[in-house]
Amino acid sequence: MTSSEKTSPIDELRAQYEELAELSGSLAHEIKNPLSVIHMNIDLLSEDLADWHSPESRRPLERAKIIREQCVRMQGLLRDFMRYARLRDIDLVSGSLNDQLETVLNAYSAEASQRGIEIVRFLDNDLPSIALHSDSLQAALMNLVKNSLEATDRGGQLLVRTYTTNSGVAMDLIDTGRGIDGNTIMHMFEPFYTTKEGGSGLGLPTARKIVEAHSGRMSVESDVGRGTKFTLEFPALRRII
Repeated sequence: MTSSEKTSPIDELRAQYEELAELSGSLAHEIKNPLSVIHMNIDLLSEDLADWHSPESRRPLERAKIIREQCVRMQGLLRDFMRYARLRDIDLVSGSLNDQLETVLNAYSAEASQRGIEIVRFLDNDLPSIALHSDSLQAALMNLVKNSLEATDRGGQLLVRTYTTNSGVAMDLIDTGRGIDGNTIMHMFEPFYTTKEGGSGLGLPTARKIVEAHSGRMSVESDVGRGTKFTLEFPALRRII
């Protein structure tokens, strides 16, 4: 084997990662099936206990409720993990970042109104097209918008803007929320790191992984007590074809 034919350390690491990701995804799928059976039978058991109408049935009924809640949590964690582990090369097509944002913001407009948060849009109408996968990119944007709304108090604001850069296009997502401390910023993109009770710690790592699969990059700036800005940058379509 010549030196040009040797596998580089980066290629070896990539192959090892893909093998591990495939194994992890398969394992998660195998766990999902019996977990669904447990969830279904707990529901049936709860129905049986509810028919007893006796004080003695209250304690096992409460315990069954706890088991059901933990099953739901585990199912959500497995769903997030499988999405993260199985994200590979995706088929990209020409599309508009503005259109993706509009779809996501419209989906969260009712929740924003209920929370008393104003969504302000400054979308560049002359934005160049990018290569995108609609479902995965919207999933990443939804995670960011959801996090921003949850971090912002009533009367706050979520500002979204898109603009052209020297290398392509970019978007800023700026909230007036509680902000993120430096230690959290250092670890927030690590799988399973979370500061939320019941959180999977896979939302932001998956979002960044999706952005990187679009040949883009994600960065964050935050000031505790004042708010947070996420910036996503993508190459214009003409630069990656």
